[in-house]
Amino acid sequence: MTSRFRLRQALLIARLELKRVFLSRRSLWIYALAMLPAVLFLAHALQLRYELGQARQGGAVAPAVLEAFETGMSEQQALELAGKPGQDRERTIRRSSRREEQGKEIFESREVRTRRMVYFDGSRRAHLWFEDGRLRSKEIHAVLNFTEDREVYAGVFQYFYLRLAIFFGCLGIFLNLFRGEMMDKTLHFWLLAPARREVLLAGKFLAGWTAASAVFTAGALLAFAAMLWPHLGAGAEAYWQGPGAAHAARYALAAVMGCAGYGSLFLAASLWIRNPIVPAAVLLLWEASSGFLPELLQKLSVLYYLQSMCPVPAPMEPDVPALLRLILAPAAPLSPWLALLGLCAFSALVLWGAAAGVRRIEINYSTD
Repeated sequence: MTSRFRLRQALLIARLELKRVFLSRRSLWIYALAMLPAVLFLAHALQLRYELGQARQGGAVAPAVLEAFETGMSEQQALELAGKPGQDRERTIRRSSRREEQGKEIFESREVRTRRMVYFDGSRRAHLWFEDGRLRSKEIHAVLNFTEDREVYAGVFQYFYLRLAIFFGCLGIFLNLFRGEMMDKTLHFWLLAPARREVLLAGKFLAGWTAASAVFTAGALLAFAAMLWPHLGAGAEAYWQGPGAAHAARYALAAVMGCAGYGSLFLAASLWIRNPIVPAAVLLLWEASSGFLPELLQKLSVLYYLQSMCPVPAPMEPDVPALLRLILAPAAPLSPWLALLGLCAFSALVLWGAAAGVRRIEINYSTD
């Protein structure tokens, strides 16, 4: 048989398997896992849009006005400086105090008139607290922080998506390609088909890789779009016209290659080992501890190459101790193209080993 004919067979098997993978009830939890970050970023975006709407009710003031508020100024001075606030709430509270007089403790209470004014300058919001007509304190915080949101996305993608979501999603998809059919007692139909077992392996891998890549790439890009949504304006447009599109493409590429790397490992494990959950647990421990390993050993993990494809490193909290920061610091990343070639070569090598496993597979439903 020619190589073209075998390729057509593999594509036909992949097309038939895709229907089973996408429509299987076993895959429903994978869809939820892939879409969880998008749901969380959408909820955050809706909250920011609501806060912006509330902040803009009274109009916006110049940014310098927020800095001009000084402790001790009167309410009238604040109103003359900034005009009517976007939010204005006034109430009376009872405040207790204690003092000593001639060795005795005397408790007193009095009514205090408080007022909270809120001003907005287009990106920041200032909360002013007045007591008895005088400014007691103010707080200024950013409603929109594009840089912080991008760092949060990078952290969610690398700490949750790559380490957990894609790992367990591929575990569920690729283990079922052969083991699932053994449980359903349908694998012998494929083995009786007039196709070489290596072709069957290639078709099933293509189906699993396509399904996993479609689900997790869609989830990553939807989360990226939800992260950008509240920032639509000059800042987001400049980012998208600059590195934004390249960043989205690199996140998508990391998701696709993560499915290839982990998928090939789990597919090979399901063919060589009767209980592939044990090597999956060992692999999870290895990938999770890769940040603690020496630089040479880090390069033996799939995660190292996936992180090299990401456009920005995952953020680390500033209060992390210096020693722990040194231990957790990842090895110097490769260029994205070298990381891509490395993962392609790794996946091809693992599939070559899986081909030897599929040639020796025997059907015995009484034991499998």
